[in-house]
Amino acid sequence: MNTTGRTVWAVLAMLVLMVAGHLRAAAQSTARPNIVVILSDDHAYQAISAYGSRLTQTPHIDRIAREGALFNKAYVTNSICGPSRATILSGRYSHKNGFKDNVQSDFNFNQHIFVKDLQQAGYQTAWIGKMHLGDSTPQGFDYYNLLPGQGHYYNPDFIGVGKVRKQYHGYVTNIITDLSEQWLNGRDKDKPFCLVIGHKATHRVWMPDLPDLGLFENKTFPLPANFYDNYATRKAAMVQDMSIDKTMLMDYDLKMYDSVAVADRQAAVKRMDAVQKKTVLDHYKKIYDDLKARKLSGKELVEWKYQRYLRDYLATAASLDRNIGRVLDYLDQHDLTKNTIVIYLSDQGFYMGEHGWFDKRFMYEESFRTPMVMRYPGVIKPGSKVNDFVMNLDIAPTLLDAAKANKPADLQGLSFLPLFNKGHHATRDALYYHYYENGEHAVSPHFGIKTKRYKLIRFYKRVESWELFDLEKDPHELNNIYPTPKGKEVAAGLKKQLAALIDQYEDTEAKVIFEQSIE
Repeated sequence: MNTTGRTVWAVLAMLVLMVAGHLRAAAQSTARPNIVVILSDDHAYQAISAYGSRLTQTPHIDRIAREGALFNKAYVTNSICGPSRATILSGRYSHKNGFKDNVQSDFNFNQHIFVKDLQQAGYQTAWIGKMHLGDSTPQGFDYYNLLPGQGHYYNPDFIGVGKVRKQYHGYVTNIITDLSEQWLNGRDKDKPFCLVIGHKATHRVWMPDLPDLGLFENKTFPLPANFYDNYATRKAAMVQDMSIDKTMLMDYDLKMYDSVAVADRQAAVKRMDAVQKKTVLDHYKKIYDDLKARKLSGKELVEWKYQRYLRDYLATAASLDRNIGRVLDYLDQHDLTKNTIVIYLSDQGFYMGEHGWFDKRFMYEESFRTPMVMRYPGVIKPGSKVNDFVMNLDIAPTLLDAAKANKPADLQGLSFLPLFNKGHHATRDALYYHYYENGEHAVSPHFGIKTKRYKLIRFYKRVESWELFDLEKDPHELNNIYPTPKGKEVAAGLKKQLAALIDQYEDTEAKVIFEQSIE
């Protein structure tokens, strides 16, 4: 064969290999999508425009919903930061994964978590940002770079593989996205990936990025209809310590510093460089001077605090949404969008002044319900609305389903991937919840059941009581009908359902309390 012939055959052989390689890659890519889970902290569905928020606009979160699905009935198993993440990782309730609260728990990474199964299926895995699962060394991740504990908004420390601690200069939400892009740039391109991006925002104390400090200064927000709730008929709500009126602190939360020395006692300010500190203190000094001149008291002061809270919270959320947009743009620019699942959710809901509160914990709707949107090109029809009950418990089995990876037998969640197929799918007719902490914000531990119409809650330890709400007639959960004749009748049926769920999920602590309180 002459030189020309050998050259032609060599070129043809190369083309065949390239085509075969592309076909293999395409088949592998179709079978095993990339995964990006963006997890925020304390971000309320009431503050997301895709949910019809009157407070703000969130165009990038809305983009995920527009190009995928909006979950209207997504809930958590335990409305508190660390336990929520433990449930997402493990696919099991707090009493099964061992991480019940933020005070005494330390996550056991020796147990089954979904990222380990993804690794077994050939995935490269990473978690960047806030994890908040104690001091144990993470397992199941090829790479991690984590905020210690709650982390800081400005110039935060991160702890990487090998317990290496490093301080980064800048604003935490931007830094987390920078680190996420760096990892994506350096990953093994021959493997599918699963990246969890854990944001600190919008956790207390709501420190906005410098460009966002004045974003909402000229906006006045409407008071929630139940802002001046008197908690009649709800004993546990009466004794809570999470009100905007009494609990929200003027210096710590609202940055009303009467001197630089007072400001420097706050860790969030102390970490700032000179330019950051001057910008922040100059901004809040004008507000503080105006407050002193107005000499507000009573309801006027409470409502002023509410406005300040929302302005800082929503300005902090603006950076969160902007950085979600950066991630979506990255996927577009690197030809990853078509084969990447993107899920955005918060670790739980949050009170935006409802019942006069901030924070979470209660099984009441604003805390129990979490925002969640998901994009999965080719599987989820753009603009889908999901009205089935889903839980953060379901993230693990859903992602393992999508990756065609092994699903451990002890998973307690349900994959919601079949919701997007026309075939038969399993769903829930009721939700089970159990919250354990009995310290911060004076919220009694409690467990309960939610159906489409009713919610039954059993409080214990701090307050011993039952609450029942007819959500159809009382969507703001103001009227506990448990003591009424009608309530007793409805509760009897709900208690049977609750007992069945307690047995199904093997919650032995709740079972003892439940059986002791049978009337």
